[in-house]
Amino acid sequence: MKTIKYSIILLASVALLGSCKKKEDNHSGNTTESKAQPVFVEVKTIDTGNYSKFFSTSGKVEAVNSANISTRMMGYVEKIHVKVGQRVIKGQLLLSINSSDLAAQRAQVSSKITEANSALESAERDFNRVTALYKKQSVSEKELDDATTYYNMTKARLAQVQNRKGEVDAQFSYTNIRAPFSGVVTNKFINLGSMANPGVPLMSIESEGQFQVMTRVSESEIANIKLNSEVEVTVKAIEKTVKGKVLEISASGINTAGQYEVKILLSSEPINVFSGMFASVAFPKSEDIEESLVLIDRSALITRGQLTGLYTVSQSNTALLRWIRVGRSYGSKVEVLSGLTFGESYIVSSKGKLFNGASITNK
Repeated sequence: MKTIKYSIILLASVALLGSCKKKEDNHSGNTTESKAQPVFVEVKTIDTGNYSKFFSTSGKVEAVNSANISTRMMGYVEKIHVKVGQRVIKGQLLLSINSSDLAAQRAQVSSKITEANSALESAERDFNRVTALYKKQSVSEKELDDATTYYNMTKARLAQVQNRKGEVDAQFSYTNIRAPFSGVVTNKFINLGSMANPGVPLMSIESEGQFQVMTRVSESEIANIKLNSEVEVTVKAIEKTVKGKVLEISASGINTAGQYEVKILLSSEPINVFSGMFASVAFPKSEDIEESLVLIDRSALITRGQLTGLYTVSQSNTALLRWIRVGRSYGSKVEVLSGLTFGESYIVSSKGKLFNGASITNK
């Protein structure tokens, strides 16, 4: 009986060992099959450039021509003829304001013009008759003076009411708001039936195709900026760098806390830029000061909370996440203050998901 029991135990042990070995073999096979393929990456080596001859400021993109449309008169908005985002041409009707009050004034003025014309015709006939009689010495000089005075008064009264009609007609032009130039309606500040007030914006319109950047430069750097000098402008939202030209330089920083406003005209290169986007402007310095800077592509940066880092390349050809401290921007480049040194390689972009320790290749 004991022999049978031992035989059963022995057979169970052999079966268990075989099962474990099979699982181990299967596990090993799965590991080999599921081994991750290297991630293809673009790698750059950190070098120094002559960027010390540049300094950078931030600004905002805006259209070269832009306007807030308003009116000189008060009235209810009767009709809005365009929508936000709609393209318009110069002189196109944008908005109409109720003009019933002006219509009543125009009718009243027209009636007064008719009366003044009648009075003038009567005064002119009297003046001509008295003048003829005076030549025949049939009336006195005083009668001629009275007829002349009345005639001149009626002419002045007619001119006065005609001027009033001109004022009313001019006010009618403010009830039909038209586009001052061709462009795009970018905003609407009033709704149908709302009260329009003098000087309060009703709509905004911008020209298309050409943009500029408004930036402010500190008093320590304003002397380095020259009119018509070329600069590099990086639009942060789309990570594009384009050429620009210094168009205007403010001569005073009194009202801008010691900052001087500078207007940069962007090149006509077609890029997907919109008003309000933030931009970084790299200005060339006039002095020749050489300084070694550690510069990397801004697109390589990774932000997690308040930490900034990037992936570097380890000796075993894997991605290694490293936290760094960055400084000023120079167009599409950014200065690294600590965490990287010259000659090290970093990953600019990848065609797969990167993580710390991921196997990489650039071939």
